[in-house]
Amino acid sequence: MTADPQQTPSGRAATAFAGLHRAGEPLLLPNAWDHASARALAGQGFRAIGTTSLGVAAAAGLPDGAAATRAETLRLATALGSEPILLSVDAEGGFSDDPDEVAEFARELYAVGVIGVNLEDGLGPAARHAAKIAAVKRAAPGLFVNARTDTHWLGDGDGTLARLDVYRQAGADGVFVPGLTDLRGIEALVRRLDVPLNVLYSPGGPTVAHLADVGVRRVSLGSLLFRRALGAALEAVADLRAGRTPAGPTPSYDEVAGLAAPGGAPGHTPAGRVTNLPGQHP
Repeated sequence: MTADPQQTPSGRAATAFAGLHRAGEPLLLPNAWDHASARALAGQGFRAIGTTSLGVAAAAGLPDGAAATRAETLRLATALGSEPILLSVDAEGGFSDDPDEVAEFARELYAVGVIGVNLEDGLGPAARHAAKIAAVKRAAPGLFVNARTDTHWLGDGDGTLARLDVYRQAGADGVFVPGLTDLRGIEALVRRLDVPLNVLYSPGGPTVAHLADVGVRRVSLGSLLFRRALGAALEAVADLRAGRTPAGPTPSYDEVAGLAAPGGAPGHTPAGRVTNLPGQHP
């Protein structure tokens, strides 16, 4: 008898992840760029963590959005896949225009413990992106596919709903529209969709509470934390050069070293991957 995919550890984790996309209480998804940042975020009680393609690419000295970081992305996913977190990976456009190659990459991600993946269309042909989504769902049915359209990120928003309809029909479990910050536009889109809407948090845009009020189910931070971390480093070195003591918290050597040690991040008790997941975000 074939085992029910939903009753496997990976299947239960994927179900738990899908269940976090709730109306009124959206999933606030912080995005890590390496092992230490992911463990530090887990130590703050975040139940699910994503990766940021910009952070992964920049840390490796490679361009973002150019299909150049397949190996680096898989390496990070492999390192984090065994952690007691629900991990979603930003896979750009799947690192290929061939749906079968994208599906194989998704299968590799799922095999190491990843339960979600972002796939972006880059404003390329909607039919091609839909073929990638369908291929991924065939290869890894339990993987939560968050289909991203760049109509607002790279364009003027024209054709957003049409593209999302195509992606939903192809099997997308959720849809992602980065660059959309108009609250009325977001609410109108939520009303037209039958799958969770993910938006990218913008410091100058609606608050998480306002996004929750209009029905957004997932709020991603994208590369914000990575960029803020770089900014904090530059601010600290500028303070030191000017003879000032850097402001803000500075983790101790032991705290940071502990992120690489078996057992979990500071303040975080490791738990079973599915049966005893860490708590929801603060």
